[in-house]
Amino acid sequence: MQADSISEQRLLEKIQMLPPEQVLLVEDFIDSLDNQKAEHSLTFAAAKLSEPLLLKIWDNPDDAEYDKL
Repeated sequence: MQADSISEQRLLEKIQMLPPEQVLLVEDFIDSLDNQKAEHSLTFAAAKLSEPLLLKIWDNPDDAEYDKL
């Protein structure tokens, strides 16, 4: 756990040395990482919700011939 706080302290020191406009870029970058994580979670949740419906479409006797390909 101590290594995490050392890494965090090093990052904070580096950010504090940046000019204000670069601090804004760092903040934007962090926000974009957070947005990517949220988008991934939403995509995964939507896929899980649609899974039962898609199984009915994909797993049916009419399409059984395609399973052999």
